[in-house]
Amino acid sequence: MGTPRFIKNPSGPVLGVTDIPVLKVDGLYFKDMERTGSLLPYEDWRLPAKERARDLASRLSVEEIAGLMMYSAHQMVPSLQGSPFAAAYRGKSFEESGAEPWEMTDAQKKFLSEDHVRYVLAMYIQNGEIAARWNNEMQAFCEALPHALPVNISSDPRHGASKAAAEFKSEAADTSKWPDGMAMAATFDPDLCREFGRVVAQEYRALGIATALGPQIDVGTEPRWMRVEDTYGACPELVTDMARAYCDGLQTDPGASSDAEGWGSDSVSAMVKHWPGGGPCEGGRDAHYPFGKFAVYPGRNLEQHLKPFLEGAFKLDGPTGKAAAVMPYYTVSWRVDPSGQNVGNSYSKYIINDLLREKYGYDGVVCTDWGITQDPDDKIDSFGSRCYGCENMTEAERHLRILENGVDQFGGNNEIKPILEAYWLGCKKYGEKAMRERFERSAARLLLNSFRCGLFENPYLDPEESVRILGCKEFCEAGFAAQLKSVVMVKNNGVLPVSGRKKVFIPGRTIDERKNFFRGLNGKQSQAGADRNKVEEFFEWADSPKEADFAVCFIESPLSDGYSEEAGYRPIMLQYRPYTAMEARKESIAGGDFREDFSNRSYFGKSNRAANEKDLDLILDTRGAMPAKPVIVVVRMHNPCVLAEFEPYADAILVDFGVEEKAVLTLISGRAQPEGLLPVQLPADMETVERHAEDTPLDYCPYKDSHGNVYDFGFGMNWNGVIHDERNAKYHR
Repeated sequence: MGTPRFIKNPSGPVLGVTDIPVLKVDGLYFKDMERTGSLLPYEDWRLPAKERARDLASRLSVEEIAGLMMYSAHQMVPSLQGSPFAAAYRGKSFEESGAEPWEMTDAQKKFLSEDHVRYVLAMYIQNGEIAARWNNEMQAFCEALPHALPVNISSDPRHGASKAAAEFKSEAADTSKWPDGMAMAATFDPDLCREFGRVVAQEYRALGIATALGPQIDVGTEPRWMRVEDTYGACPELVTDMARAYCDGLQTDPGASSDAEGWGSDSVSAMVKHWPGGGPCEGGRDAHYPFGKFAVYPGRNLEQHLKPFLEGAFKLDGPTGKAAAVMPYYTVSWRVDPSGQNVGNSYSKYIINDLLREKYGYDGVVCTDWGITQDPDDKIDSFGSRCYGCENMTEAERHLRILENGVDQFGGNNEIKPILEAYWLGCKKYGEKAMRERFERSAARLLLNSFRCGLFENPYLDPEESVRILGCKEFCEAGFAAQLKSVVMVKNNGVLPVSGRKKVFIPGRTIDERKNFFRGLNGKQSQAGADRNKVEEFFEWADSPKEADFAVCFIESPLSDGYSEEAGYRPIMLQYRPYTAMEARKESIAGGDFREDFSNRSYFGKSNRAANEKDLDLILDTRGAMPAKPVIVVVRMHNPCVLAEFEPYADAILVDFGVEEKAVLTLISGRAQPEGLLPVQLPADMETVERHAEDTPLDYCPYKDSHGNVYDFGFGMNWNGVIHDERNAKYHR
């Protein structure tokens, strides 16, 4: 590929080109992307982005528009042998090929040139320099193709300070580390969230990323949901303010020209998810899996789940106005559609066309969640296609139905054939003129985000500049300070902070066999409680309780699974000891699946156990071995859980919603003071969870500890006691 060169305009954007012709008009420079020798509207950066997008959409073939509607599979840079989504280089594995780590794979060359894909999803990227060079390779490759359409690289969240268990979290690749989801929510600070969004935008653009698959702005009303940790908590007002702030920070380029509505080369398009809210999943079961496909509204609170979209992401304070894109969730929003249809959200005319497009006037990109158009798996306990309610359709018919509803893009689909088949089905149904117009509407929306982010003028990166930006001292220090603000202390018997280099005992952990995200089996694991090297930056390491001055027990919230092939439906647990659901519904609200000969998904009377039940044992055993010494518990809280089983035995409890180990140790040592507040309630017991309504915010009974403190929304402590400040005065039940 050619080396990019950069052409400065006397008044206007810098152009990045490899071998494309450059036009000079009125003393200004423009890229001759059509190679016509004359300036076309979409090539003229002086025109509004919407006008340019419409002009280019009209010039694209149906096949080229279908390419825009697709997303690549997850890309690994480089794609190593044996890694997920492995690919070949010149017909060989990466290791055998002698390829540079930034070179394009055979599959990438094919889907860019033959399938016309331009939205590429990056998963693993080795480092910033490789990311920049890979970006430049793809952009130069596409510059030589018709229309010189640039690649728009996308990513799932990359900045989280802690490894999460719910869904894909992409490799950080040199980025700074920040609290995300509930951890950011625990700061109760939308201004900090806006700062985070601005840092993410700068580091993403240094990696070549122009679209963020986030933020996740579901209201986390259901504490058992595996994705609640990625939300901004259970208070609609706090979630709304966080959503608005993050999108503003992500999309607004401080250096944008006055006529660009806040968009520029430092902007990243936000794809907010998940419309109309993925939080109220029945019994906490997640819709990645057929056994968790239903969202229910026993409290009739759909509007509370729409609030972060309508009053947050769609009503930004900054000049970009609204989030550039929206992703509906997999769920069947049970009995929300007045017509009585119960289908996945992207298949629902009512939820997409009638509500999102028409009633609320959203005109940005709508992209389905990943993998909803292929044929379903024959097992209900599977990670297969999620074509809920439309299983009897062909793939082409599913694509057409989704397009009819006003969706523009198919997440996780990089097969062009069913989209083209859907086009011709639509031509038979509506006529070719109407179908062409429908395709062009989506193309214009999809192209608009690339025009707004400056990709048509300069999609290229300077690898040295990328390395300088990524993980720079300023961003890393800001991210770590934010982590410290996010940790919540809910109990302290006067043992914190621990001063001096005292000896600490940290017991190891055991996690039993359990299903993983892809429904494969993770074997039994034994692991250290903490990284000894990191601990010894603060304290002396003790190998036994006897020689220690104090103990720290690092644990996770209970890990359980709401379905198994042997037991069927069963309770998702928020406690450590085995549990039998005697307060659960005897009849489920929603049900029905072609793989089941029943519709009642109740787990009343069934039992379950946590894979990490031994986390509770290690606290009790440590307490028994150290009856007169401080025992501190640090809970990595994926889900709001029941602390009643161990709270009386702990001298202090810190709740970590997703930070680095170093942040917790910094607080324990007194080098910083805890400031976080609970963005959720911590339930008194499982019975109160069973009695609550999945769609209702903050409606269960919170735990009261042995000191009389109630672990309710907005509760937190610092060294002086319970925190009462402007944050929990503004956001409260």
